[in-house]
Amino acid sequence: VQVVESGGGLVQPGGSLRLSCVASNINLDYWTIGWFRQAPGKEREAVSSIFSRDGSTYYTDSVKDRFTISRGSARNTVSLQMTNLKPEDTGVYYCAAKFGQHLRASLYEYDYRGQGTQVTVSS
Repeated sequence: VQVVESGGGLVQPGGSLRLSCVASNINLDYWTIGWFRQAPGKEREAVSSIFSRDGSTYYTDSVKDRFTISRGSARNTVSLQMTNLKPEDTGVYYCAAKFGQHLRASLYEYDYRGQGTQVTVSS
């Protein structure tokens, strides 16, 4: 299983970015895909997760109404649409996969994780 993130970059406050996570060789219907982030000097934070089989999702309070997690149109892809980005959203964003429904699992509990993609929100 490989988990690969893409879509990070530099964006101004108020802007948008769409992150993608491709998890190969698994059936996403039975796996939880989670997004985590870590800013310099801060602890890693769970951002959002999705269990596709029943469409259940989780968002941390600071991103509710700004971020949307969803299955992508491409096979085995999960997207994280981020809008109204703030400087405090800056960090390395990691995607991870865990078999079964575990929307609130910590990153270390996941079975597979990617290398991360940098998101920088700055003017």
